Amino acid sequence: MVSQPSRLIERRLKRSPIRRILLPFQEFARIEAASGMVLLACTAVALIWANSPWRETYHSVWQTHLGVRVGDFVFEKSLHYWINDGLMAIFFFIVGLEIKREILVGELASVRRALLPITAALGGMLAPAAIYAFFNVGKEGAHGWGVPMATDIAFAIGAMALLGKRIPTAVKVFLTALAIVDDIGAVLVIAVFYTADLAWAYLAWGGVFLLLLLLCNRLGVRHPLVYLLFGAGLWLMFLYSGVHATIAGVLAAMTIPARNLIDSDEFLEEGRMLLDHFEFSGIHGDSVASSGGQQTAVVMLETACENVETPMQRLEHSLHPWVTFFIMPVFALSNAGVTLEGGHGGSSVNPLFHSVGLGILFGLVFGKQIGIFVFSLIAVRLNIAVLPKEVTWPHIYGAACLGGIGFTMSLFIANLAFEGSPLLLIAKVSILSASAIAGVTGFVFLTLTSRSRQR
Repeated sequence: MVSQPSRLIERRLKRSPIRRILLPFQEFARIEAASGMVLLACTAVALIWANSPWRETYHSVWQTHLGVRVGDFVFEKSLHYWINDGLMAIFFFIVGLEIKREILVGELASVRRALLPITAALGGMLAPAAIYAFFNVGKEGAHGWGVPMATDIAFAIGAMALLGKRIPTAVKVFLTALAIVDDIGAVLVIAVFYTADLAWAYLAWGGVFLLLLLLCNRLGVRHPLVYLLFGAGLWLMFLYSGVHATIAGVLAAMTIPARNLIDSDEFLEEGRMLLDHFEFSGIHGDSVASSGGQQTAVVMLETACENVETPMQRLEHSLHPWVTFFIMPVFALSNAGVTLEGGHGGSSVNPLFHSVGLGILFGLVFGKQIGIFVFSLIAVRLNIAVLPKEVTWPHIYGAACLGGIGFTMSLFIANLAFEGSPLLLIAKVSILSASAIAGVTGFVFLTLTSRSRQR
Protein backbone atom coordinates (compact mmCIF):
# COMPACT_ATOMS: atom_id res chain seq x y z
CA MET A 1 0.00 0.00 0.00
CA VAL A 2 1.44 3.37 -1.02
CA SER A 3 1.55 5.93 1.80
CA GLN A 4 0.08 9.43 1.53
CA PRO A 5 3.56 11.13 1.60
CA SER A 6 4.73 8.80 -1.19
CA ARG A 7 1.78 9.75 -3.42
CA LEU A 8 2.48 13.42 -2.66
CA ILE A 9 6.11 13.02 -3.72
CA GLU A 10 5.06 11.22 -6.92
CA ARG A 11 2.66 14.03 -7.85
CA ARG A 12 5.34 16.65 -7.31
CA LEU A 13 7.86 14.72 -9.40
CA LYS A 14 5.38 14.48 -12.29
CA ARG A 15 4.81 18.24 -12.18
CA SER A 16 8.48 19.20 -12.30
CA PRO A 17 11.11 17.32 -14.38
CA ILE A 18 13.94 19.12 -12.57
CA ARG A 19 12.80 17.53 -9.29
CA ARG A 20 13.39 14.07 -10.80
CA ILE A 21 16.93 15.12 -11.64
CA LEU A 22 17.67 16.69 -8.25
CA LEU A 23 15.99 14.05 -6.07
CA PRO A 24 18.97 11.59 -6.01
CA PHE A 25 21.32 14.42 -5.00
CA GLN A 26 18.91 15.58 -2.28
CA GLU A 27 18.62 12.04 -0.94
CA PHE A 28 22.43 11.71 -0.93
CA ALA A 29 22.76 14.99 1.00
CA ARG A 30 20.46 13.63 3.71
CA ILE A 31 22.74 10.66 4.41
CA GLU A 32 24.84 11.25 7.53
CA ALA A 33 27.92 9.72 5.94
CA ALA A 34 27.62 11.85 2.79
CA SER A 35 29.73 14.72 4.14
CA GLY A 36 32.53 12.30 5.02
CA MET A 37 32.40 10.83 1.51
CA VAL A 38 32.66 14.27 -0.09
CA LEU A 39 35.57 15.23 2.20
CA LEU A 40 37.33 11.96 1.37
CA ALA A 41 36.86 12.53 -2.35
CA CYS A 42 38.24 16.10 -2.15
CA THR A 43 41.22 14.88 -0.12
CA ALA A 44 41.97 12.23 -2.76
CA VAL A 45 41.69 14.82 -5.55
CA ALA A 46 44.03 17.18 -3.68
CA LEU A 47 46.65 14.45 -3.13
CA ILE A 48 46.48 13.23 -6.74
CA TRP A 49 46.63 16.77 -8.11
CA ALA A 50 49.55 17.78 -5.87
CA ASN A 51 51.55 14.71 -6.98
CA SER A 52 50.64 14.78 -10.67
CA PRO A 53 52.60 16.37 -13.53
CA TRP A 54 50.36 19.44 -12.95
CA ARG A 55 51.44 19.86 -9.33
CA GLU A 56 52.60 23.43 -9.96
CA THR A 57 49.07 24.47 -10.94
CA TYR A 58 47.79 23.09 -7.62
CA HIS A 59 49.92 25.54 -5.64
CA SER A 60 49.53 28.44 -8.07
CA VAL A 61 45.72 28.24 -8.07
CA TRP A 62 45.49 28.68 -4.29
CA GLN A 63 47.97 31.59 -4.40
CA THR A 64 45.80 33.54 -6.85
CA HIS A 65 45.07 36.93 -5.31
CA LEU A 66 41.53 38.24 -4.96
CA GLY A 67 40.38 41.41 -3.27
CA VAL A 68 38.09 44.39 -3.04
CA ARG A 69 38.80 48.06 -3.62
CA VAL A 70 36.65 50.92 -2.29
CA GLY A 71 38.30 54.25 -3.04
CA ASP A 72 41.73 54.19 -1.41
CA PHE A 73 40.87 51.12 0.67
CA VAL A 74 42.29 47.90 -0.79
CA PHE A 75 41.86 44.48 0.76
CA GLU A 76 43.59 41.79 -1.29
CA LYS A 77 44.56 38.29 -0.18
CA SER A 78 45.36 34.92 -1.74
CA LEU A 79 42.57 32.43 -2.45
CA HIS A 80 44.09 30.15 0.19
CA TYR A 81 43.84 32.98 2.73
CA TRP A 82 40.19 33.69 1.83
CA ILE A 83 39.38 30.00 2.39
CA ASN A 84 41.26 29.57 5.67
CA ASP A 85 40.33 32.91 7.25
CA GLY A 86 37.09 33.75 5.43
CA LEU A 87 35.12 30.63 4.59
CA MET A 88 36.35 28.86 7.72
CA ALA A 89 34.88 31.70 9.79
CA ILE A 90 31.48 30.51 8.52
CA PHE A 91 32.46 26.95 9.46
CA PHE A 92 33.27 28.14 12.98
CA PHE A 93 29.99 30.08 13.02
CA ILE A 94 28.16 26.77 12.51
CA VAL A 95 30.36 25.21 15.20
CA GLY A 96 29.27 28.03 17.52
CA LEU A 97 25.59 27.43 16.70
CA GLU A 98 26.01 23.69 17.39
CA ILE A 99 27.72 24.42 20.70
CA LYS A 100 24.93 26.82 21.72
CA ARG A 101 22.22 24.32 20.74
CA GLU A 102 23.87 21.49 22.66
CA ILE A 103 24.20 23.69 25.76
CA LEU A 104 20.57 24.86 25.57
CA VAL A 105 18.67 21.74 24.55
CA GLY A 106 21.16 18.99 23.68
CA GLU A 107 23.40 16.55 25.51
CA LEU A 108 25.23 19.37 27.27
CA ALA A 109 22.02 20.87 28.71
CA SER A 110 21.93 18.36 31.57
CA VAL A 111 24.95 18.31 33.89
CA ARG A 112 24.54 14.60 34.55
CA ARG A 113 24.37 13.67 30.86
CA ALA A 114 27.06 16.15 29.87
CA LEU A 115 29.71 14.92 32.29
CA LEU A 116 30.58 11.77 30.31
CA PRO A 117 31.29 13.48 26.92
CA ILE A 118 32.94 16.44 28.69
CA THR A 119 35.26 14.16 30.68
CA ALA A 120 35.96 12.00 27.63
CA ALA A 121 36.75 15.04 25.47
CA LEU A 122 39.06 16.41 28.18
CA GLY A 123 41.01 13.16 28.17
CA GLY A 124 40.96 13.17 24.38
CA MET A 125 42.68 16.55 24.38
CA LEU A 126 45.16 16.16 27.24
CA ALA A 127 46.58 12.73 26.30
CA PRO A 128 47.42 13.62 22.64
CA ALA A 129 48.96 16.94 23.72
CA ALA A 130 51.08 15.13 26.34
CA ILE A 131 52.25 12.52 23.80
CA TYR A 132 53.14 15.24 21.30
CA ALA A 133 55.07 17.14 23.99
CA PHE A 134 56.96 13.94 24.85
CA PHE A 135 58.35 13.77 21.30
CA ASN A 136 58.91 17.50 20.81
CA VAL A 137 59.70 19.19 24.13
CA GLY A 138 62.57 21.62 23.63
CA LYS A 139 62.53 21.20 19.84
CA GLU A 140 61.50 23.57 17.03
CA GLY A 141 58.09 21.93 16.64
CA ALA A 142 57.15 22.17 20.32
CA HIS A 143 54.44 24.77 19.72
CA GLY A 144 52.44 22.33 17.55
CA TRP A 145 51.02 20.48 20.57
CA GLY A 146 47.48 21.65 19.69
CA VAL A 147 47.45 19.80 16.35
CA PRO A 148 46.63 16.26 17.63
CA MET A 149 44.03 17.53 20.12
CA ALA A 150 41.28 18.03 17.52
CA THR A 151 38.56 15.69 16.24
CA ASP A 152 36.88 16.09 12.84
CA ILE A 153 33.19 15.72 13.63
CA ALA A 154 32.11 15.22 10.00
CA PHE A 155 34.53 12.35 9.32
CA ALA A 156 34.02 10.72 12.73
CA ILE A 157 30.21 10.78 12.61
CA GLY A 158 30.28 9.84 8.93
CA ALA A 159 32.40 6.76 9.63
CA MET A 160 30.04 5.69 12.41
CA ALA A 161 26.98 6.39 10.25
CA LEU A 162 28.23 3.80 7.72
CA LEU A 163 27.50 1.15 10.36
CA GLY A 164 23.83 2.14 10.35
CA LYS A 165 21.53 0.58 12.95
CA ARG A 166 24.18 -1.89 14.05
CA ILE A 167 25.42 0.79 16.44
CA PRO A 168 23.07 2.13 19.16
CA THR A 169 21.95 5.73 18.65
CA ALA A 170 23.30 6.58 22.10
CA VAL A 171 26.86 5.85 20.86
CA LYS A 172 26.43 8.33 17.99
CA VAL A 173 25.04 10.90 20.44
CA PHE A 174 28.03 10.35 22.73
CA LEU A 175 30.52 10.82 19.88
CA THR A 176 28.69 13.93 18.64
CA ALA A 177 28.63 15.54 22.10
CA LEU A 178 32.29 14.60 22.60
CA ALA A 179 33.22 16.22 19.28
CA ILE A 180 31.26 19.37 20.20
CA VAL A 181 33.17 19.68 23.49
CA ASP A 182 36.37 18.98 21.55
CA ASP A 183 35.47 21.89 19.23
CA ILE A 184 35.08 24.16 22.27
CA GLY A 185 38.56 23.13 23.40
CA ALA A 186 39.99 23.72 19.91
CA VAL A 187 38.44 27.20 19.75
CA LEU A 188 39.93 28.10 23.15
CA VAL A 189 43.34 26.74 22.13
CA ILE A 190 43.28 28.81 18.91
CA ALA A 191 42.15 31.94 20.74
CA VAL A 192 44.67 31.71 23.58
CA PHE A 193 47.74 29.99 22.15
CA TYR A 194 47.67 30.61 18.39
CA THR A 195 46.93 34.32 18.36
CA ALA A 196 49.48 36.81 17.03
CA ASP A 197 50.44 40.11 18.67
CA LEU A 198 47.29 42.03 19.49
CA ALA A 199 46.32 45.37 17.94
CA TRP A 200 44.22 46.72 20.80
CA ALA A 201 42.49 49.45 18.77
CA TYR A 202 41.04 46.95 16.30
CA LEU A 203 40.21 44.58 19.16
CA ALA A 204 38.26 47.40 20.84
CA TRP A 205 36.30 48.02 17.63
CA GLY A 206 35.64 44.29 17.49
CA GLY A 207 34.21 44.58 20.99
CA VAL A 208 31.90 47.36 19.78
CA PHE A 209 30.52 45.12 17.00
CA LEU A 210 30.08 42.27 19.50
CA LEU A 211 28.13 44.59 21.83
CA LEU A 212 25.94 45.65 18.89
CA LEU A 213 25.21 41.98 18.16
CA LEU A 214 24.30 41.37 21.80
CA LEU A 215 22.11 44.48 21.79
CA CYS A 216 20.25 43.23 18.72
CA ASN A 217 19.63 39.96 20.55
CA ARG A 218 18.26 41.75 23.62
CA LEU A 219 16.04 44.00 21.49
CA GLY A 220 14.51 40.96 19.81
CA VAL A 221 15.94 41.57 16.33
CA ARG A 222 15.44 38.36 14.34
CA HIS A 223 16.37 39.22 10.75
CA PRO A 224 19.62 37.43 9.75
CA LEU A 225 20.80 40.33 7.57
CA VAL A 226 21.36 42.51 10.68
CA TYR A 227 23.54 39.84 12.27
CA LEU A 228 25.35 39.29 8.95
CA LEU A 229 26.35 42.96 8.70
CA PHE A 230 27.54 43.31 12.30
CA GLY A 231 29.12 39.85 12.16
CA ALA A 232 31.11 40.86 9.06
CA GLY A 233 32.33 43.94 10.95
CA LEU A 234 33.35 41.75 13.90
CA TRP A 235 35.23 39.39 11.54
CA LEU A 236 37.10 42.27 9.84
CA MET A 237 38.13 43.89 13.15
CA PHE A 238 39.35 40.55 14.53
CA LEU A 239 41.24 39.95 11.30
CA TYR A 240 43.25 43.16 11.84
CA SER A 241 43.48 42.77 15.63
CA GLY A 242 45.68 39.66 15.65
CA VAL A 243 43.01 37.39 17.17
CA HIS A 244 42.30 34.71 14.60
CA ALA A 245 39.28 35.81 12.58
CA THR A 246 37.52 32.44 12.88
CA ILE A 247 36.96 33.17 16.59
CA ALA A 248 34.64 35.95 15.41
CA GLY A 249 32.45 33.25 13.88
CA VAL A 250 32.00 31.48 17.21
CA LEU A 251 31.34 34.72 19.11
CA ALA A 252 28.81 35.90 16.51
CA ALA A 253 27.00 32.55 16.75
CA MET A 254 26.55 33.00 20.50
CA THR A 255 24.57 36.22 19.88
CA ILE A 256 22.00 34.64 17.53
CA PRO A 257 18.56 34.52 19.24
CA ALA A 258 17.49 31.08 20.46
CA ARG A 259 13.94 32.08 21.45
CA ASN A 260 10.77 31.47 19.45
CA LEU A 261 7.93 34.01 19.33
CA ILE A 262 5.12 31.47 19.68
CA ASP A 263 5.04 28.07 21.38
CA SER A 264 3.86 24.77 19.89
CA ASP A 265 0.27 25.13 21.14
CA GLU A 266 -0.07 28.59 19.62
CA PHE A 267 1.44 27.34 16.36
CA LEU A 268 -0.99 24.40 16.17
CA GLU A 269 -3.98 26.63 16.83
CA GLU A 270 -2.86 29.30 14.37
CA GLY A 271 -1.82 26.74 11.76
CA ARG A 272 -5.18 24.91 11.84
CA MET A 273 -7.06 28.18 11.60
CA LEU A 274 -4.99 29.30 8.60
CA LEU A 275 -5.33 25.93 6.84
CA ASP A 276 -9.10 26.10 7.32
CA HIS A 277 -9.06 29.62 5.90
CA PHE A 278 -6.98 28.36 2.95
CA GLU A 279 -9.42 25.50 2.30
CA PHE A 280 -12.53 27.70 2.20
CA SER A 281 -10.96 30.68 0.39
CA GLY A 282 -10.60 29.09 -3.03
CA ILE A 283 -11.76 26.36 -5.37
CA HIS A 284 -9.97 23.01 -4.98
CA GLY A 285 -7.40 22.39 -7.70
CA ASP A 286 -7.20 26.01 -8.81
CA SER A 287 -3.93 27.91 -8.72
CA VAL A 288 -3.25 29.70 -5.45
CA ALA A 289 -2.33 32.76 -7.50
CA SER A 290 -5.99 33.21 -8.43
CA SER A 291 -7.19 33.40 -4.82
CA GLY A 292 -6.25 36.39 -2.69
CA GLY A 293 -7.57 34.66 0.44
CA GLN A 294 -5.37 31.61 -0.11
CA GLN A 295 -2.33 33.79 -0.78
CA THR A 296 -2.94 35.63 2.50
CA ALA A 297 -3.26 32.32 4.37
CA VAL A 298 0.00 31.02 2.85
CA VAL A 299 1.92 34.19 3.81
CA MET A 300 0.53 34.12 7.36
CA LEU A 301 1.33 30.40 7.68
CA GLU A 302 4.89 31.09 6.54
CA THR A 303 5.16 33.80 9.19
CA ALA A 304 3.83 31.39 11.82
CA CYS A 305 6.50 28.83 10.80
CA GLU A 306 9.20 31.48 11.20
CA ASN A 307 7.83 32.52 14.60
CA VAL A 308 7.78 28.97 16.01
CA GLU A 309 11.34 28.33 14.81
CA THR A 310 14.24 30.21 16.37
CA PRO A 311 16.68 32.26 14.24
CA MET A 312 19.41 29.96 15.56
CA GLN A 313 17.65 26.89 14.11
CA ARG A 314 16.90 28.57 10.79
CA LEU A 315 20.48 29.71 10.30
CA GLU A 316 21.89 26.33 11.26
CA HIS A 317 19.54 24.50 8.86
CA SER A 318 20.18 26.90 5.97
CA LEU A 319 23.97 27.15 6.37
CA HIS A 320 24.75 23.55 7.32
CA PRO A 321 24.54 22.15 3.75
CA TRP A 322 26.83 24.94 2.47
CA VAL A 323 29.39 24.23 5.20
CA THR A 324 29.16 20.46 4.80
CA PHE A 325 29.17 20.21 1.01
CA PHE A 326 31.09 23.33 -0.02
CA ILE A 327 33.22 25.03 2.63
CA MET A 328 34.75 21.93 4.23
CA PRO A 329 35.41 20.18 0.88
CA VAL A 330 37.03 23.35 -0.52
CA PHE A 331 39.15 23.60 2.64
CA ALA A 332 40.22 19.97 2.19
CA LEU A 333 40.96 20.53 -1.49
CA SER A 334 43.16 23.55 -0.75
CA ASN A 335 44.96 22.17 2.32
CA ALA A 336 45.30 18.41 1.88
CA GLY A 337 47.45 18.55 -1.25
CA VAL A 338 50.82 17.30 -0.06
CA THR A 339 53.60 16.84 -2.63
CA LEU A 340 55.34 13.64 -1.56
CA GLU A 341 58.11 13.55 -4.17
CA GLY A 342 61.46 15.24 -3.94
CA GLY A 343 61.85 15.37 -0.19
CA HIS A 344 59.56 16.67 2.51
CA GLY A 345 59.81 20.33 3.17
CA GLY A 346 63.43 20.42 2.13
CA SER A 347 64.33 17.42 4.28
CA SER A 348 65.17 13.86 3.28
CA VAL A 349 63.68 12.60 6.57
CA ASN A 350 60.42 10.67 6.30
CA PRO A 351 57.69 12.85 7.88
CA LEU A 352 56.42 9.93 9.95
CA PHE A 353 59.85 9.55 11.58
CA HIS A 354 60.28 13.24 12.35
CA SER A 355 59.53 14.24 15.95
CA VAL A 356 56.59 16.40 14.78
CA GLY A 357 55.25 13.56 12.65
CA LEU A 358 55.62 11.03 15.46
CA GLY A 359 53.96 13.36 17.96
CA ILE A 360 50.94 13.90 15.70
CA LEU A 361 50.67 10.26 14.62
CA PHE A 362 50.93 8.79 18.12
CA GLY A 363 48.85 11.60 19.57
CA LEU A 364 45.89 11.10 17.22
CA VAL A 365 46.02 7.31 16.94
CA PHE A 366 46.92 6.32 20.51
CA GLY A 367 46.48 9.50 22.54
CA LYS A 368 42.82 9.87 21.55
CA GLN A 369 42.07 6.20 22.28
CA ILE A 370 43.77 6.26 25.66
CA GLY A 371 42.52 9.68 26.74
CA ILE A 372 38.85 9.25 25.77
CA PHE A 373 38.52 5.67 27.02
CA VAL A 374 40.47 6.00 30.28
CA PHE A 375 38.85 9.31 31.29
CA SER A 376 35.40 7.86 30.52
CA LEU A 377 36.19 4.77 32.59
CA ILE A 378 37.40 6.86 35.53
CA ALA A 379 34.33 9.13 35.38
CA VAL A 380 31.93 6.16 35.46
CA ARG A 381 33.89 4.25 38.14
CA LEU A 382 33.93 7.34 40.38
CA ASN A 383 30.17 7.74 39.75
CA ILE A 384 30.77 11.19 38.24
CA ALA A 385 29.02 10.12 35.04
CA VAL A 386 26.83 7.26 33.87
CA LEU A 387 27.12 5.03 30.81
CA PRO A 388 24.05 5.52 28.53
CA LYS A 389 21.65 2.61 28.02
CA GLU A 390 22.68 0.05 25.37
CA VAL A 391 26.21 1.53 25.32
CA THR A 392 29.03 -0.85 26.25
CA TRP A 393 32.70 -0.24 26.90
CA PRO A 394 33.67 -1.68 23.48
CA HIS A 395 31.37 0.99 21.98
CA ILE A 396 33.18 3.69 23.95
CA TYR A 397 36.55 2.35 22.80
CA GLY A 398 35.42 2.27 19.16
CA ALA A 399 34.19 5.86 19.45
CA ALA A 400 37.54 6.78 21.03
CA CYS A 401 39.33 5.35 18.00
CA LEU A 402 37.18 7.44 15.65
CA GLY A 403 37.99 10.47 17.79
CA GLY A 404 41.51 10.19 16.37
CA ILE A 405 40.29 11.45 12.98
CA GLY A 406 41.71 14.95 13.26
CA PHE A 407 41.64 16.03 9.62
CA THR A 408 39.85 19.42 9.18
CA MET A 409 40.48 20.85 12.64
CA SER A 410 43.99 19.40 12.88
CA LEU A 411 44.92 20.77 9.45
CA PHE A 412 43.53 24.15 10.46
CA ILE A 413 45.57 24.29 13.70
CA ALA A 414 48.66 23.01 11.85
CA ASN A 415 48.35 25.96 9.45
CA LEU A 416 48.38 28.31 12.43
CA ALA A 417 51.21 26.55 14.26
CA PHE A 418 53.59 25.98 11.32
CA GLU A 419 52.67 28.71 8.80
CA GLY A 420 55.63 29.32 6.49
CA SER A 421 57.64 26.49 8.03
CA PRO A 422 58.79 23.21 6.39
CA LEU A 423 57.21 21.52 9.40
CA LEU A 424 53.75 22.23 7.95
CA LEU A 425 54.27 19.61 5.23
CA ILE A 426 55.40 17.06 7.83
CA ALA A 427 52.35 17.87 9.96
CA LYS A 428 49.97 17.44 7.02
CA VAL A 429 51.39 14.04 6.04
CA SER A 430 51.09 12.86 9.64
CA ILE A 431 47.53 14.20 10.06
CA LEU A 432 46.34 12.45 6.90
CA SER A 433 48.08 9.19 7.85
CA ALA A 434 46.87 9.24 11.46
CA SER A 435 43.29 10.13 10.46
CA ALA A 436 43.20 7.23 7.98
CA ILE A 437 44.55 4.77 10.59
CA ALA A 438 42.15 6.02 13.28
CA GLY A 439 39.16 5.88 10.93
CA VAL A 440 39.86 2.35 9.71
CA THR A 441 40.65 1.10 13.23
CA GLY A 442 37.49 2.55 14.74
CA PHE A 443 35.26 1.34 11.89
CA VAL A 444 36.65 -2.21 11.96
CA PHE A 445 36.50 -2.41 15.78
CA LEU A 446 32.87 -1.20 15.91
CA THR A 447 31.94 -3.60 13.08
CA LEU A 448 33.41 -6.56 15.00
CA THR A 449 31.73 -5.34 18.20
CA SER A 450 28.31 -5.16 16.54
CA ARG A 451 28.70 -8.64 15.03
CA SER A 452 29.74 -10.05 18.40
CA ARG A 453 26.68 -8.49 20.08
CA GLN A 454 24.37 -9.84 17.36
CA ARG A 455 25.72 -13.38 17.87
